[in-house]
Amino acid sequence: QVQLVESGGGLVQAGGSLRLSCAASGRTFSSSAMGWFRQAPGKEREFVAAISWSGRSTYYADSVKGRFTISRDNAKNTVYLQMNILKPEDTAVYYCAAKLGTYYSDSYYLSEYEYHYWGQGTQVTVSS
Repeated sequence: QVQLVESGGGLVQAGGSLRLSCAASGRTFSSSAMGWFRQAPGKEREFVAAISWSGRSTYYADSVKGRFTISRDNAKNTVYLQMNILKPEDTAVYYCAAKLGTYYSDSYYLSEYEYHYWGQGTQVTVSS
Protein backbone atom coordinates (compact mmCIF):
# COMPACT_ATOMS: atom_id res chain seq x y z
CA GLN A 1 0.00 0.00 0.00
CA VAL A 2 1.29 3.46 -0.92
CA GLN A 3 -0.20 6.70 0.29
CA LEU A 4 0.49 9.94 -1.55
CA VAL A 5 -0.12 13.38 -0.06
CA GLU A 6 0.24 16.49 -2.21
CA SER A 7 0.90 19.96 -0.84
CA GLY A 8 2.00 23.38 -2.04
CA GLY A 9 -0.99 24.43 -4.08
CA GLY A 10 -2.58 27.85 -3.77
CA LEU A 11 -3.49 31.08 -5.49
CA VAL A 12 -0.83 32.87 -7.50
CA GLN A 13 -0.78 35.64 -10.08
CA ALA A 14 0.10 34.94 -13.68
CA GLY A 15 3.86 34.86 -14.12
CA GLY A 16 4.40 33.61 -10.59
CA SER A 17 5.75 30.32 -9.27
CA LEU A 18 4.68 27.48 -7.03
CA ARG A 19 6.36 24.26 -5.94
CA LEU A 20 4.19 21.24 -5.37
CA SER A 21 5.33 18.37 -3.19
CA CYS A 22 4.08 14.83 -3.04
CA ALA A 23 5.09 12.83 0.02
CA ALA A 24 4.84 9.07 -0.27
CA SER A 25 4.59 6.43 2.40
CA GLY A 26 5.95 2.93 2.01
CA ARG A 27 9.27 1.36 1.12
CA THR A 28 8.46 1.03 -2.59
CA PHE A 29 8.79 4.72 -3.42
CA SER A 30 12.41 4.49 -4.48
CA SER A 31 11.59 1.93 -7.20
CA SER A 32 8.40 3.68 -8.33
CA ALA A 33 8.02 5.91 -11.36
CA MET A 34 6.09 9.05 -10.48
CA GLY A 35 3.86 11.36 -12.43
CA TRP A 36 1.97 14.61 -12.09
CA PHE A 37 -1.43 15.06 -13.71
CA ARG A 38 -3.99 17.85 -13.56
CA GLN A 39 -7.69 18.30 -14.05
CA ALA A 40 -9.33 21.62 -14.78
CA PRO A 41 -13.06 22.18 -14.22
CA GLY A 42 -15.11 20.54 -16.94
CA LYS A 43 -12.09 18.89 -18.51
CA GLU A 44 -10.54 15.45 -18.43
CA ARG A 45 -7.46 14.73 -16.37
CA GLU A 46 -4.29 15.33 -18.36
CA PHE A 47 -0.65 14.39 -18.09
CA VAL A 48 1.77 17.08 -16.90
CA ALA A 49 5.15 15.48 -16.13
CA ALA A 50 6.75 12.16 -15.25
CA ILE A 51 10.00 10.93 -13.77
CA SER A 52 11.68 7.54 -13.58
CA TRP A 53 12.52 6.00 -10.21
CA SER A 54 16.17 7.03 -10.44
CA GLY A 55 15.35 10.55 -11.60
CA ARG A 56 17.52 10.09 -14.67
CA SER A 57 14.61 10.31 -17.11
CA THR A 58 11.87 12.91 -17.23
CA TYR A 59 9.15 13.88 -19.68
CA TYR A 60 6.83 16.87 -19.95
CA ALA A 61 3.63 17.79 -21.69
CA ASP A 62 4.24 20.34 -24.42
CA SER A 63 2.06 22.85 -22.58
CA VAL A 64 4.44 22.98 -19.60
CA LYS A 65 7.81 22.23 -21.18
CA GLY A 66 10.36 24.88 -20.27
CA ARG A 67 8.23 26.18 -17.39
CA PHE A 68 7.76 23.17 -15.10
CA THR A 69 10.41 20.88 -13.61
CA ILE A 70 9.78 17.51 -12.00
CA SER A 71 12.31 16.13 -9.53
CA ARG A 72 12.47 13.65 -6.69
CA ASP A 73 14.33 12.95 -3.48
CA ASN A 74 14.22 9.23 -2.78
CA ALA A 75 15.76 9.71 0.65
CA LYS A 76 12.75 11.84 1.58
CA ASN A 77 10.18 9.79 -0.35
CA THR A 78 9.08 12.97 -2.08
CA VAL A 79 8.52 14.11 -5.63
CA TYR A 80 8.31 17.77 -6.58
CA LEU A 81 6.85 19.88 -9.35
CA GLN A 82 8.41 23.32 -9.67
CA MET A 83 6.06 25.50 -11.67
CA ASN A 84 7.32 28.79 -13.08
CA ILE A 85 5.82 31.43 -15.36
CA LEU A 86 2.36 30.22 -14.41
CA LYS A 87 -0.54 30.99 -16.70
CA PRO A 88 -4.29 31.12 -16.01
CA GLU A 89 -4.68 27.98 -18.11
CA ASP A 90 -2.55 26.12 -15.56
CA THR A 91 -5.42 26.42 -13.09
CA ALA A 92 -6.44 22.90 -12.06
CA VAL A 93 -6.33 20.31 -9.35
CA TYR A 94 -2.91 18.69 -9.50
CA TYR A 95 -2.47 15.01 -8.65
CA CYS A 96 0.64 12.95 -8.14
CA ALA A 97 0.65 9.27 -8.99
CA ALA A 98 2.93 6.29 -8.42
CA LYS A 99 3.65 3.30 -10.61
CA LEU A 100 5.25 0.45 -8.65
CA GLY A 101 7.81 -2.07 -9.79
CA THR A 102 9.81 -0.02 -12.28
CA TYR A 103 13.29 -0.75 -10.96
CA TYR A 104 14.51 -2.67 -14.02
CA SER A 105 12.92 -0.45 -16.64
CA ASP A 106 13.79 2.86 -14.96
CA SER A 107 11.35 4.53 -17.31
CA TYR A 108 8.68 7.21 -17.07
CA TYR A 109 5.03 6.72 -17.93
CA LEU A 110 2.58 9.06 -19.61
CA SER A 111 -0.76 7.30 -19.33
CA GLU A 112 -2.82 7.65 -16.18
CA TYR A 113 -3.83 4.01 -16.59
CA GLU A 114 -0.24 2.94 -15.89
CA TYR A 115 -0.31 4.27 -12.35
CA HIS A 116 -1.30 2.27 -9.29
CA TYR A 117 -1.76 4.92 -6.62
CA TRP A 118 -3.00 8.51 -6.58
CA GLY A 119 -2.97 11.39 -4.16
CA GLN A 120 -6.01 13.41 -3.20
CA GLY A 121 -4.96 16.43 -5.26
CA THR A 122 -4.01 20.02 -4.52
CA GLN A 123 -5.67 23.07 -6.06
CA VAL A 124 -3.61 25.50 -8.11
CA THR A 125 -5.32 28.72 -9.16
CA VAL A 126 -3.57 31.25 -11.38
CA SER A 127 -5.19 34.67 -11.63
CA SER A 128 -4.75 36.92 -14.65
